[in-house]
Amino acid sequence: MSNPLTSDLNNIRNGNVENLQRMNFSGVDFSGAKLKGADFTGSTLMGANFTGANLQGAILRCNLKGVDLSGADLSGADLRGADLRGAILLSATVTNISLAGSFLAGAVLSNLDLSYADLRGADLRGVNLISSCLQGADLSNCNLSGADLSGADLEEANLMGAILQGTNLTQANLLCAIVNAQSLQNATTSGVCLQGIN
Repeated sequence: MSNPLTSDLNNIRNGNVENLQRMNFSGVDFSGAKLKGADFTGSTLMGANFTGANLQGAILRCNLKGVDLSGADLSGADLRGADLRGAILLSATVTNISLAGSFLAGAVLSNLDLSYADLRGADLRGVNLISSCLQGADLSNCNLSGADLSGADLEEANLMGAILQGTNLTQANLLCAIVNAQSLQNATTSGVCLQGIN
């Protein structure tokens, strides 16, 4: 894994380089960078700062532990299998994002619009999803143990096979959601809308 030179970083920040595979960008400041379509496959981005960056359609199948993606545009980004433990995604744009099989334990995802997001098999233990929109999201086979989804909108979401041990669903909307009613016994469900669940 190679480290980029300082002169290379300026080209990268301005979107002049798309193939950024297998490089070490730990702690690098990419705030406001133009990285649309960039491919970071296999790279290390631990602790990097992507606040306000344009990452539309980027491939981020890599180590993103502790990364700050606040305000970043991740529309259509591919983060399948990415390690996002402890990452911050406050006010990020995540339309059509793919997070299947990702590790998001301890990540801050509150107030995000994850409508129809692909989160199949993701590790969401202890994640803060307070008041997030997860309408139609595929959360099948996710581990949501200890996650806080209070006030979240899970209308028509797929939660089949999801682990809900200690999950806080207080005041969540599960209208027409696909969920195993038995798994809800292990979650906090006061004030939950359960109408039409399958």
